[in-house]
Amino acid sequence: MDIGINEQDRRQIVQGLSRLLADSYTLYLKTHNFHWNVTGPMFQTLHLMFEQQYTELSLAVDLIAERIRALGHPAPGSYAEFARLTSIEEASGVPRAEDMIRQLVEGHETLCRTARSLFPDVDRAADEPSADLLTQRLQVHEKTAWMLRSLLEK
Repeated sequence: MDIGINEQDRRQIVQGLSRLLADSYTLYLKTHNFHWNVTGPMFQTLHLMFEQQYTELSLAVDLIAERIRALGHPAPGSYAEFARLTSIEEASGVPRAEDMIRQLVEGHETLCRTARSLFPDVDRAADEPSADLLTQRLQVHEKTAWMLRSLLEK
């Protein structure tokens, strides 16, 4: 494979993108879980908001996995692999709506940190498609975290 990025750099980028994929999939699952199980006075608002968020995440995991494949490596795709790679904790039980919001804020902020941590490797390899993907993901996660944090304001 000769796309202008050497194998060592591609492997390093793929390791980072695999963590991003695992974090994204874990947050997708958590968000979908909260969509199903949210209750309380904000039910309608949160139910719809969580649906929009997990739908966006479901599209994102495909883009991240396809980028990994374009770099010549297999994408992780099992719960076991995601559990090993993710930085996001699973939800235990069914939290109150406000705690769901807090956990999702933490998840989106974690994704921001994961995405940002990949830029040195991506920049060193002049991997513009991966840099573009990371920039797009950061825009989504920063905005979503801000919107969720706004719901917690008193």
